[in-house]
Amino acid sequence: MRRVPTTRVRAVAAAVAGLVALGLIGCSPEAPGTTATTSAGSSYDDIVNSGMTADDATIAANTWASQVKKNGVLHVGGTETSQLFSLLDPAKGKAVGFDAGLSQLLAKYILGTPNTKLDQVTVDTREDLLVNKSVDAIFATYSITDKRALRVDFAGPYYSSQAGILVKATNNDIKGVADLAGKKVATQAASTGVTLLANEAPTAEVLALPDDAQCLAAVQQGRADAYVIDQSLLLNALVANKDVKITGDPFGPKDNYGIGLTKGTDAKAFVNDWLKKIIADGTWLKLWKATIGSRTGTDVQPTPPTVG
Repeated sequence: MRRVPTTRVRAVAAAVAGLVALGLIGCSPEAPGTTATTSAGSSYDDIVNSGMTADDATIAANTWASQVKKNGVLHVGGTETSQLFSLLDPAKGKAVGFDAGLSQLLAKYILGTPNTKLDQVTVDTREDLLVNKSVDAIFATYSITDKRALRVDFAGPYYSSQAGILVKATNNDIKGVADLAGKKVATQAASTGVTLLANEAPTAEVLALPDDAQCLAAVQQGRADAYVIDQSLLLNALVANKDVKITGDPFGPKDNYGIGLTKGTDAKAFVNDWLKKIIADGTWLKLWKATIGSRTGTDVQPTPPTVG
């Protein structure tokens, strides 16, 4: 794995320190209805393969989980291009990262093996895929909003972030949100970044683009002065590109990520119960260390948000 230069480690560590905030849920002994298979392994594969497995009664009591088990695979909507959360590893033939690992751990919990099928999604397709029942769940740094919750259910939150500002590494004019006034600022169309900029930088010229890659390119090519989105997503660019940096402090309301589920099923209660278990037994933190922590070179440890 590529080591991040010391100066960049400091910058990333400072950024990561601003990402994580909510209280850790109370730790408890292993919950009933699970098989104790979590080991002390710290590698990504060790963590996923040693994830707990629900007993037959726990699965049988939930219609959604029973159908997933009958299918023999957890069909996931996600991405293969997110450096920290879900990136295709050609050697493994699967996506790896924090979101990808969570989806594989959920598959392990239901199926006894981390068997997932991944369909790539965009901010515009996520709700439709769930409404149409084309996927079982969506793990895609999926911000929980009241508008989205009208169409889908969210388990979680499983992660919390605030907005950040990404600029060219040579840009010293933008040092915080106040400096976005009058600037051309890229963000992802249909994301929470559009509303955030309207509230926090109302005089900025918003350049709404379809995805993360195009927003990053706009900054690199000088078509945008800055890119504003959840800072956890901006860290992907910081790890992979030396020509950009994160500037200023995180700002705006906390952005809670949830696991998207088809509305009106019994999936939400089941997934929330599983999330509480992997937080309480330390699996959540082990996965964070093996993905976001190791890739950014920081040992600043987050506390998981309270699930519910």
